[in-house]
Amino acid sequence: MAFTRATGKHRRPSRAVRVGANVAGIATLSAAGVVAGVAAPAFAASPEEAPRVQDTGLTQAVVISDHVADSVDEQAQMQRGVAEQDAATQKAEDAAKAQAALIKKRADEAKRKAEAERAEKERAAREEERKRLNTFVMPIAGSFVSTQYHASSGLWSSGSHTGVDFHAGEGTSVQAVGAGTVVEAGWGGAYGNNIVIKHNDGTYTQYGHLSSIGVSVGQTVTPGQQIGLSGSTGNVTGPHLHFEARTAPTYGSDIDPVAYLRSHGVNI
Repeated sequence: MAFTRATGKHRRPSRAVRVGANVAGIATLSAAGVVAGVAAPAFAASPEEAPRVQDTGLTQAVVISDHVADSVDEQAQMQRGVAEQDAATQKAEDAAKAQAALIKKRADEAKRKAEAERAEKERAAREEERKRLNTFVMPIAGSFVSTQYHASSGLWSSGSHTGVDFHAGEGTSVQAVGAGTVVEAGWGGAYGNNIVIKHNDGTYTQYGHLSSIGVSVGQTVTPGQQIGLSGSTGNVTGPHLHFEARTAPTYGSDIDPVAYLRSHGVNI
């Protein structure tokens, strides 16, 4: 069976011709199957017996094939759309994770910096406190030595002065020359009211003739802390502070108080 069409230069083939051509193509390409099986009798029949193309199942088969193709295209487009949406979602999630990681990194860096600064401040504070505790001061601020160490006089039972006297009126503030622990606080015979402090370097200092005592045995003191008031208790001729430096808490272990204070950085 031959398919013919007008030879007009621009005339489009009729629907029957197009369908016939499609059927012929399908019959040729298909070695078996529904389409080939339906097409074979159509070609074998005489022109009078041949059913019209549009009355066969071929038109429906071709239309169905177009519909399937369109459905496949739509499904492919939907799949591409889903894939693109998934890719966009993943990209957004990755960007959010990267931003969160950056924020966490900056927060961790800020935390480490703050901790380092705090540690440095604490170290500096400890160092400052250590220096402060190792600092020595005058027992009476702004005073001066009125009687020298080892001065001779019958006023002292040993025949010489075992400490130095600092000029002070009655009730002047007396302060610990350095950090330490009070080992004696009370009446000291010829020393009157007196205080003895053991310092962190193992040396001792004594403060005598006080009018009042402001610390107790076992109490720790810091440099410059007020421990009592000057006076004239004990064997004295007037108010002042008797100050001694010792290698032991007992009488007779005295050392030069001025040299002692100078060795600890006191300008005297």
